[in-house]
Amino acid sequence: MPEEELFKTEESRSRAEIAEVLIAAAEQIKTGSVHLESETEEERVTIPDRTTFEIELERLTDSETGEKRYELEYEIRWTE
Repeated sequence: MPEEELFKTEESRSRAEIAEVLIAAAEQIKTGSVHLESETEEERVTIPDRTTFEIELERLTDSETGEKRYELEYEIRWTE
């Protein structure tokens, strides 16, 4: 299935700032309408009442440097 990326942003933030963004996102998710906005992009989406919710924690190791990094992802999926 081909992917179509509709919105993406990535930036360094403090834990407190991330928590505030997640709290605001949770409130939007609760209402069923999410507004995503960055300096260059904007997207709105309606989330249905029932979805698939995934939480994933990964430890990745750089094959060249051996450096370890972690990724914590919260994902909501649904079909149209």
